[in-house]
Amino acid sequence: MSRIGKKPVPILTAKVTVQDHLVKVEGPKGKLEQRIHPLITVALDSAKKELIVSRPDDERQSKALHGLTRSLLANMVEGVVNGYKKTLEIQGVGYKAEMKGKTLVMSVGFANTISVPIPVGVAVTVEGPKVHVTGPDKQLVGQFASDVRRVRKPEPYKGKGVRYEGEVVKIKAGKAFAGAGAASK
Repeated sequence: MSRIGKKPVPILTAKVTVQDHLVKVEGPKGKLEQRIHPLITVALDSAKKELIVSRPDDERQSKALHGLTRSLLANMVEGVVNGYKKTLEIQGVGYKAEMKGKTLVMSVGFANTISVPIPVGVAVTVEGPKVHVTGPDKQLVGQFASDVRRVRKPEPYKGKGVRYEGEVVKIKAGKAFAGAGAASK
């Protein structure tokens, strides 16, 4: 039995509805819905305030979907109750980011500024060299943060670029000075 799949999902303060293979979760941070694979069954235990995920057999695909479905549902409940947050740091002389309507405009060492449209369901705030990405959908928050980081990944010689907060960039040594012997030849 899947260790993750057999654990019930606590509902906390969220409102959950299960209809056929569609699970809807609503909370203070927003609403999410997820279509569940037909092999997996999701039951709502109102007395204990939890979701129970079960599978019909011990086939390989059923086992994989069991744990996956339970994790997705737990992430949905966590997202609508507490939300998810990723923080990015912009490092480099003259590197900056600013909000213009529903677009994040970044100046990160290219000739032109880079505009990244913000998807629906994600909130972005810029606070000096930090960009905070928040929202109830874990996948959407992580994907947008990854897209912003991809604009200018941290380079290994000076460490300039966009990185996650707390990310350690290993700095390489540059070219070594050749010395006086090489200059005279």
